[in-house]
Amino acid sequence: MDSVTEIFLKLLFLVLVHNWHTTVAGNKYNCDDQLVSTLPQSSFSSSSELSSSHSPGFARLNRREGAGGWSPLVSSKYQWLQIDLGERTEITAVATQGGYGSSDWVTSYLLMFSDSGRNWKQYRQEESIWAFSGNTNADSVVYYKLQHSIKARFLRFVPLDWNPNGRIGMRVEVYGCTYGSEVVGFDGKNYLIYTFNQKLMSAQKDVISLKFKTMQSDGILLHREGQNGDHITLELIKGKLSLLINLGDTKTHPSNAQINITLGSLLDDQHWHAVLIEHFNNQVNFTVDKHTHHFHAKGEFNYLDLDYKLSFGGIPVPGKSGTLSRTNFHGCFENIYYNGVNIIDLARRHKSQIYFVGNLSFSCLESQVVPVTFLNSSSYLILPGKSGEDDVFISFQFRTWNKEGLLLYSKLHGASGGFFLYLSDGKVKISLHKAGKALSDIVAGAGLNNGQWHSVSFSAKRNRISVIVDNDVTSSAHASVPLQIYSGDAFYFGGCPSNGNISECNTSFGGFQGCMRLISIGNKAVDMISVQQNVFGNFSDLQIDLCGIIDRCLPNYCEHGGECSQSWDSFYCNCANTGYKGATCHYSIYEQSCEAYKHRGNTSGFYNIDSDGSGPLGPFLVYCNMTDATWTIIQHNNTNLTRVKSANRENPHTVFFKYSASLDQLQDTINHAEHCEQELAYHCKKSRLLDKPDGMPLSWWIGRTNETQTYWGGSLPAVQKCACGLEGTCIDSKHYCNCDADRDEWTNDTGFLSYKEHLPVTEIVITDTDRPSSEAAYKLGPLLCRGDRTFWNSASFNTETSYLHFPTFHGELSADVSFFFKTTASSGVFLENLGIQDFIRIELYSPSEVIFSFDVGNGPSEVTVQSLTSLNDNQWHYVKAERNIKEASLQVDQLPQRSHSAPPDGHIRLQLNSQLFVGGTASRQKGFLGCIRSLQLNGMALDLEERAKITPGVEPGCPGHCSSYGNLCHNDGKCREKYSGFSCDCTFSAYAGPFCKKEISAYFGTGTSVTYNFQEYYTVAKNSSSHASSFYADMTLNREAITFAFRTTRTPSLLLYVSSFYKEYLSVILTRNGTLQIRYKLDSHQDPDIFSINIKNMADGQLQHVKINREEEILFVEVNQNERMKFVLSSGTEFNAIKSLTLGKMLENSDVDEETMKANSQGFIGCLSSVQFNHIAPLKAALHHSSSAPVIVKGRFTESNCGTLSGADSTSSETTHSFADHSGPIDEGEPLANAIRSDSAIIGVGKPTSSGYLAEMKSTQVSLNMEDLELRTLRRFNSCHQYWSKCVAMSVHFLFFFQGIVLSLVTIFPCENFW
Repeated sequence: MDSVTEIFLKLLFLVLVHNWHTTVAGNKYNCDDQLVSTLPQSSFSSSSELSSSHSPGFARLNRREGAGGWSPLVSSKYQWLQIDLGERTEITAVATQGGYGSSDWVTSYLLMFSDSGRNWKQYRQEESIWAFSGNTNADSVVYYKLQHSIKARFLRFVPLDWNPNGRIGMRVEVYGCTYGSEVVGFDGKNYLIYTFNQKLMSAQKDVISLKFKTMQSDGILLHREGQNGDHITLELIKGKLSLLINLGDTKTHPSNAQINITLGSLLDDQHWHAVLIEHFNNQVNFTVDKHTHHFHAKGEFNYLDLDYKLSFGGIPVPGKSGTLSRTNFHGCFENIYYNGVNIIDLARRHKSQIYFVGNLSFSCLESQVVPVTFLNSSSYLILPGKSGEDDVFISFQFRTWNKEGLLLYSKLHGASGGFFLYLSDGKVKISLHKAGKALSDIVAGAGLNNGQWHSVSFSAKRNRISVIVDNDVTSSAHASVPLQIYSGDAFYFGGCPSNGNISECNTSFGGFQGCMRLISIGNKAVDMISVQQNVFGNFSDLQIDLCGIIDRCLPNYCEHGGECSQSWDSFYCNCANTGYKGATCHYSIYEQSCEAYKHRGNTSGFYNIDSDGSGPLGPFLVYCNMTDATWTIIQHNNTNLTRVKSANRENPHTVFFKYSASLDQLQDTINHAEHCEQELAYHCKKSRLLDKPDGMPLSWWIGRTNETQTYWGGSLPAVQKCACGLEGTCIDSKHYCNCDADRDEWTNDTGFLSYKEHLPVTEIVITDTDRPSSEAAYKLGPLLCRGDRTFWNSASFNTETSYLHFPTFHGELSADVSFFFKTTASSGVFLENLGIQDFIRIELYSPSEVIFSFDVGNGPSEVTVQSLTSLNDNQWHYVKAERNIKEASLQVDQLPQRSHSAPPDGHIRLQLNSQLFVGGTASRQKGFLGCIRSLQLNGMALDLEERAKITPGVEPGCPGHCSSYGNLCHNDGKCREKYSGFSCDCTFSAYAGPFCKKEISAYFGTGTSVTYNFQEYYTVAKNSSSHASSFYADMTLNREAITFAFRTTRTPSLLLYVSSFYKEYLSVILTRNGTLQIRYKLDSHQDPDIFSINIKNMADGQLQHVKINREEEILFVEVNQNERMKFVLSSGTEFNAIKSLTLGKMLENSDVDEETMKANSQGFIGCLSSVQFNHIAPLKAALHHSSSAPVIVKGRFTESNCGTLSGADSTSSETTHSFADHSGPIDEGEPLANAIRSDSAIIGVGKPTSSGYLAEMKSTQVSLNMEDLELRTLRRFNSCHQYWSKCVAMSVHFLFFFQGIVLSLVTIFPCENFW
């Protein structure tokens, strides 16, 4: 069969399935007949009637007979109007009026339905909407089209509110059509078998639909199996429906041999529930009521062999298939169809395909059990008892979601006491009290708040009490009490009246919310219908003859894998370990990109990012390298150099790459990035890439678009060339790749792939290594992405009438909006989207107030955040608003989040239909003046800049980022504006890095000297500032600002020396006892001023921080953030004609004092860090600008991270982790597998380069002295395993000096398999 024919037949099959299923469900068209107008008077009934002229038979729409409608004797919430339609009917709409020409009308009501006139069920319009809005006058008609039709015989209208100046008055109409129904009853002992073919068949196409109702929580609905144990079972387990698809032969199909899907909840409520199972090839759709689970079965299920028998109600041989339950179904089926065949009709006509065990009934027996619902904590039921009896026995069943609540209370006869039967932490407890004192407490059962029916039997005889839960002797408790127990005259179920004389009943555990049934007192069942009719007993806030429990966790509104739990009134989401937060686990706790982390002030390291925020993609771990540009590094599972031999077209070498993120996550990250690249190295010896430019490629790679690519590193798409072919540098000019020269020697085609749409590489295929001496090797680097286009995407709104418009925002159940804004205006609307009634709006209401307002059908709501400072200060401010079915919240900057809880049973869907307006409103009023940036709606970024380019009054981009982010530039770094963001200029800072926070440190060996000459210009500074140009040989200083840090164990030591042409100087030394001394000689004819800092021995190996500030004759010194000390100079106030600054040993003869000479004889051995003299950073100049700066370096001088170390923990150095070695081109000789290591942890910082990501990610080494090289450092870097485990080796390189010899230590750490 050709593919076109096959597709046509599949579509035809699905259409036919849909058509017959639609027919089964009832006619969906023209099902709007008037059903009430033709009914006889006897079809109407009510709870009561005001008079015979107000009887329910007069409740027909637009009729004026009698008093013109139905009115009850007393207007209360316990009244109802009931209609008997004569048979099960499909109901699609209802309409109401008030009493004709009166003041009597109902303003809201409930709609209930039933098959038998008992065991009612409330109709819900939405997931949590029970009530219908009624009339506002007597004669207008309010019509409601039901969102989903009702199939029932009986309807009840239950008034909730009515005209306060009148009474309850109703006229009604019901619309619908006849409903075809075939039913069959099962008693828990019988079952039915349908035989549909006489041969073994493979179940590739199946559609099964049915309805069922039951009071039992467990039972087999249907079962089908084959000879080898393969089977499909639909089973009711604890009120939920489980679909089990099982491959019996696990030896043949050992993996994924079973699928078990569970849907529905509380399905044992004796109401009809619809089931649909569609199986077409490997696609399975499982639907219970309105909830559908779609899943794609594994390939093994093509081999699911099932025989020709399908059983309903039980399994012919119980337990044969290893099901969890062996209980047969007890209840009713309706309209069973298998692939269009009416099974019940065949059974009714006794067709040969049907075989059944036991007696089948083609009717549905209705239960006479009358449940009662305790609606709130004030609900109660009072039933009379026989006072003075010494034998008390009470039993009942209950179901609830609440852990706490009073089940039963009774006051004892002849004693000032009573007993409580209550729920506590999901357990049944009995507490006996006398005169306010507890005499006994016993506990039975556990986890009884799971929504299932549980039975409780309580008995007391004389001084013996006992309780049994679920008829299980293991869940029972007994106790003897020091009191003779005699029954009281009343039993209080669920609670007690608040205004009664039984104050002891009002306990701390509150009233019961849930359902009860089968209440029995003294072995006599209580007639709850008589209680409803006020024949005996009393009650408040009850619904009798229905159980109103609902499962608020179905559907599960907890997003991103949050766990749902519930009480009677609400549900709760546990977001632990999901990576999300909020009432429904909607909002990600992680930033969306490395760029966002960077601008929170974070430094390089591993971070979880969530690229689509609150969207469906989860967080994943990346490495963020915070250079001037921000790089995101995403690793894969095969970064080793891999050799390939013996591959050809018939037997190619194929390798697949699995990344630490899914393809969807990768695509989202790549789309947001400004630039992405991935290094691909291909080494070859007689192994070609392209046979010829227009021929079939011999090797290729595949990216995330699943397309074959034949260009290689450094080249462009669709040109079938390597980088050397574009540049004209191939070793053989006849070819466009080095490898295509086909030489018997090693060469390579290596470079970066940078076409974003094709990245990352997911597969490489090599076919040309099967000739003699033919061999290849490849290595693929990690995916590297720079920047985040959405983070700086912004627009400037220049007039109050200007705005940007976008498509309608769809956030029906969960909606979050986040953005940055800055303005000088006092008010303005940031964002607005309207619906027919619903809307959402965020606005700056006043200079210090942001308001988030919305309406989902429950009336307008507002959440307000007020700031103590003005928000119109022309600085960036962050706004995040979220609305879900639990609550709405608003946060501005770091101010406390404000929230507003949603009503428990209100509308939950935000329904919008207009365009989304940004920066204004549809009315062009209250527009926003200023900038909006990084606007995200449910994790999706809006491109403000592109829309602004074509919108009058709005400009793309927004300048002025330094006013908000300038504080991220530390240590005298200067903020520089960029179109997209900002950068920190560290030219005049002793620090480096993206925020001028990275310590610049160096290790000084014996005799090392670094001299900075002031008489020359600092080339880098010359063109950027006037400060540097002021340093001339005849310059005079009246003040100095000096900062540095050092670490040493040697004394005496010369730390810093500043000389002048006039024999004036400044020296900072450590004396022999470790005291810090500052020596100023500002008059060549006087002895120097000497200032000693006697805090401690500062040559103790700890890192010491020193700040020296002179303002004329006043000197301030601060050491290690201790209190600043003040000194006064006597030798002068002017430092004339400064010449040079020396760190370490002075190499030229200088006229200095004896102590300085002694210190200089030793020089300095140890670590100097972050040295700054006014606007000069001599250490940084020597390390990073040695070719352009006027610096002379002598001796052993190497960059180190020793300035970040402390003596207490010499392992706490800042570390740069690298995923790949990018140390430059690989030699054209044979590649060495062990020389190219991935997943390296590299200590230290490399010099910046100009090649993309290579800045700061080159393979680097760090120089440490012997004191810093400790085993703790090795152990510290071994901990990197927690991040990336799939690797061959993790190498940590140390370079140090020992007695003038350069040594290199390489430590290899093995890694465990992670992927």
